[in-house]
Amino acid sequence: MPDLSRLYKVGVVLSIDELPKKGGKPLRSCKVDVGDEIICVVTSAANVRDNSRIVVAPVGSSVLDDSGEEVEIKKTSVGGVMSEGMFCDSHMLGWKGGAQGVAATVPESFALGSQPPDEKPRPKGAGGNDGDGPPPADLPGLFEKKVKLSKEEKKKAAEERKARLKAKKAAKAVAPASGDTEEGSTG
Repeated sequence: MPDLSRLYKVGVVLSIDELPKKGGKPLRSCKVDVGDEIICVVTSAANVRDNSRIVVAPVGSSVLDDSGEEVEIKKTSVGGVMSEGMFCDSHMLGWKGGAQGVAATVPESFALGSQPPDEKPRPKGAGGNDGDGPPPADLPGLFEKKVKLSKEEKKKAAEERKARLKAKKAAKAVAPASGDTEEGSTG
């Protein structure tokens, strides 16, 4: 696979305009700062947001199509708007992971206009590549185990729950009765 990414640039999305849907996927026109200029890129990638830092294939660069043929990016009308490049996905960049058709994002540490990294950036602590070891033990897990209660603890909790419900019912019963007597005494 030839290295086509040498002309790709890191850009930041400045604004997004929804384009009228004309069948197919909804298109969006994005103003993107690629360091030395601001370009317009029309995309159907749903993960693009304002201030997203995304890898762009500008006019003059090349991408591989589905059949593996090299295709040069040209300024062209997409959805009635002139597009001056395209957003790259992980597959186009030769990164492992990431879905086809999902714009490849990079952290803010990558300067505008710079070349994208050779590998997909991972968040700090992800993938075990930061050398800091496992996460601290005091962080809560995604799934916490319930504390097992003994029979006596379960019985006590049930009695407390019943007592709370009984007190709540009694408070409701007293409130309307006291409200009736107040109305009668004021009238």
